[in-house]
Amino acid sequence: MIPEKPGITNRNMRIGVFGGSFDPPHNGHLIVASDAARGLRLDRVILVPSAMPPHKLGRQLSAPEDRLAMCRLAVVENELFEVSDVEIRREGVSYTVDTLNELKREFPAGELFLLIGMDNYIEFHLWRDPGGILELATVAVMERPGYPGADPEKVESDRIIRVSVRQVDISSTRIRELVGGGESIRSLVPARVRRYIDQHALYR
Repeated sequence: MIPEKPGITNRNMRIGVFGGSFDPPHNGHLIVASDAARGLRLDRVILVPSAMPPHKLGRQLSAPEDRLAMCRLAVVENELFEVSDVEIRREGVSYTVDTLNELKREFPAGELFLLIGMDNYIEFHLWRDPGGILELATVAVMERPGYPGADPEKVESDRIIRVSVRQVDISSTRIRELVGGGESIRSLVPARVRRYIDQHALYR
C-alpha cells in the first residue's frame, strides 16, 4: 500500500514538470529536480512517468504500473514532489506537448516549467511541436558540470532558460545492471523503491 499524500491545492503555482521512463526512479532524479526547483523557485515538481517514450521505442520497459508505483514511493515523504499518471492513462507514444496541454488544463493558473537535461535539449528541435511546447511552458535546461554545451542556434526563444544542478553519477541503466547481477543498490534509490524492486523481482 502506497501512503496517500495531499495533491496540489493552490493552482496559482510555479510548477516543474519532469518526465522520463523512471525505470527505476533513483536518487539522482530527485537531487537534480530539487536543485532545479531551488534555482527556479518552484512550488512543486510533478514527476511524469511515460507510457512509451518516443526515443526508447526499441527497448522493453518495465510495466507502466510498476514505474508509476515506484515514482509514488520515491516521493511519498517529500512535499516538493507530486506524481502524475497523465501519460500512462493516455497510453500510446508519450509526446511532451500533449502532456503539457493536459497539465495546463488541470492547472490553468499555474506557470509550467519543463525540466530537461542537456542531453535532451540537444535534440529538442527534433521533438514533436517544440513551438507548441514553448507556448505552454518555459523550458528549463538542467546544466551539469562537465557536460558539453548544446548548440543554442537550433531553437531560439526567451522561453528557454538554464539552471545549474549537481553532477550525479547515477543512471537507471546501471541500477538495472546491478540488480541483475545481485549487487546492492542501497545508496542509489530511496529505500521504498528498493523494497518494491525486491518484492516484485524487477530487473532480474
